[in-house]
Amino acid sequence: MKSKIKLKGQLRNYMYWPLLLTILLVIINIPVYVVNIKLGALFTGFVVLYFIIVLCAYWYNKPVILNELINFATRYGTVQRRLLDEFEVPYALLDYNGKILWVNQKFTEITGKDKDYHKSITSIFSSLTREAVQKGNDKLEMNLNFQEKHYRASMRKLYFDTVTDDDSVISVEQGAQFMTVLYLFDETQLHDYAIENREQKMVCGLMYIDNYEEALKSIEEVKRSLLVALVDRKVNKYFMDRDALVKKLEKDKYFIAFKQKYLDDFVADKFSIIEDVKTIKVGNEMAVTLSIGIGIGSGSYNQDYEYARMAMDLALGRGGDQVVVKDGEKISYYGGKTHQVEKMTRVKARVKAHALREIIESKDRVVIMGHNISDVDSFGAALGIYCAARVLEKKAYIVINEVTSSLRPLKELFTEDKGYPHDMFIKGDVAMDMVDNNALVMVVDVNRPGFTECPELLNKTKTIVVFDHHRQSSDVISNAVLSYVETYASSTCEMVAEVLQYFSENIHLSPQEADCIYAGILIDTNNFNTNTGVRTFEAAAYLRRCGAEMTRVRKLLRDDMNAYKARAEAVRQAKVYHGVFAISVCPGSGVESPTIVGAQASNELLNIVGIKASFVLTEYNGKIYISSRSIDEINVQLIMEKMGGGGHLNVAGAQLKDCTINEAISILEDTLDQMLKEGEIEL
Repeated sequence: MKSKIKLKGQLRNYMYWPLLLTILLVIINIPVYVVNIKLGALFTGFVVLYFIIVLCAYWYNKPVILNELINFATRYGTVQRRLLDEFEVPYALLDYNGKILWVNQKFTEITGKDKDYHKSITSIFSSLTREAVQKGNDKLEMNLNFQEKHYRASMRKLYFDTVTDDDSVISVEQGAQFMTVLYLFDETQLHDYAIENREQKMVCGLMYIDNYEEALKSIEEVKRSLLVALVDRKVNKYFMDRDALVKKLEKDKYFIAFKQKYLDDFVADKFSIIEDVKTIKVGNEMAVTLSIGIGIGSGSYNQDYEYARMAMDLALGRGGDQVVVKDGEKISYYGGKTHQVEKMTRVKARVKAHALREIIESKDRVVIMGHNISDVDSFGAALGIYCAARVLEKKAYIVINEVTSSLRPLKELFTEDKGYPHDMFIKGDVAMDMVDNNALVMVVDVNRPGFTECPELLNKTKTIVVFDHHRQSSDVISNAVLSYVETYASSTCEMVAEVLQYFSENIHLSPQEADCIYAGILIDTNNFNTNTGVRTFEAAAYLRRCGAEMTRVRKLLRDDMNAYKARAEAVRQAKVYHGVFAISVCPGSGVESPTIVGAQASNELLNIVGIKASFVLTEYNGKIYISSRSIDEINVQLIMEKMGGGGHLNVAGAQLKDCTINEAISILEDTLDQMLKEGEIEL
């Protein structure tokens, strides 16, 4: 079959106009006949001759014109292809599966792959997978790294149905309806400028000497100026080696500023200045410790300074001797391996007591709650605040959703027949109806909103007070009007006992109330074996004067037989990991409060020679509870924070969801392995 080439559009009209003009001449020829027949015949001959000439010209010129058009199109296509081949932007054409169909010279220069290379684009750029090519949007951009250069890859889909019609000789298979056009834009210089701009930004920070007064008191007066000078020298040398500015604001406070590019250096050596200053010895019995707060990532110097201040508050709230870097919402911790020094002054306790009194006096009622699955410390602290509200004649309630076996003997001391109101203890759903802006929500023994007995209460009032002795994390109750968090305190009961002494001259504790607060101190200090200081014994002495009796407390804290057996079983089944970590599982069947038993078993494991830290896992209410303990060498708080928990240096815990006991043990062991490898734990 002979193929025909047809003209279309304006060109066809241009070619047909001379032929169409013949019709006009014929029409004009008719009136010429009317005027003169001879003239009309002559005009007719002219029209016939004109038509023959035009027709011959059309048939002669048509193939010539078509040939010229085809030659021009061919040359134009060649020029286009050459221009595309020499295009300064690297260009490649990919099929539906990401296979390279064609590349230009610039693409070949960059990748070393010529037009004969028809493998997958993934073989060149690993991040450009087949899935990215097929499932991406019609226009997709992504960043690529290739041979130490940075490219922005722009991909566009070219659909066949937009370039072909029903008469096309191309047959498109189902599912392969497009090709992908790939452009590469070299943004290495832009990327380098962006990095340089980021590295040149100023990072501001605050640095405090945690125990300035205590360290100076432990040294002879003539050597105090020398100690301060040596600290200043180490601090200035450490930061000035990185071109940093150090400005001393007060005797124990510094402002630091440096380029952001040096922050990675500080992080790499884990802010070694924290450990270096502890080596300063000029006769001082107490090592100097530092806390550093650094703020970055806001885009504003003022906001970065505010981040630094918040980071410093968090560092001090976690016990000091550490660095906190706040990068927007991300918070990183470094250091924090030593015990916080106990503050001998009670000025802070007196100030907090007066502030608490003013807040309670301004409210109609007080709703007190601790953490979920309340323990003796939480219960005793809540009871102490209840007594404070009572002396001001304010109605108070204690929120307890679940009474454990260890808590039941204490709660039974406060019944109606012993003179206490029937609604002294309420559940969370009842408390929701009692809390409004005229109520004070008092949170004790916890500073994380998700761990409280009823987190919803925190959103129902603007007046919240927090008393706690646990180290803070990034997830804290942020809207408290009064926050008293002292990580050096042995227990919240110790803090409450101190506050009660300054709260009112008329306050009076009954013997059973003093017993409960005393019991909280006793439990959290493991019978005064851990976390005890001078103020711990002073608080215990105050409670003893109020009528606390050790014999009664001991009876209240006795275990039942099932709990004792479960604790013994946990100790018996313990395995030793890396020679120093004791890991065990506490059986929960037949035990009313397995989490309490797990904590007790964790304490028992520390009595074994060679054990530096213990971890007891307990499955309870669909969660895995981990109780961790140490004596002094291992900071279990850092370990538990890696697993989403927290606590103190030697008393901490965590809760895991959606995993089994065996999976939880594997997570714990992996965490220990990682921290040992990174040097966060030293055996």
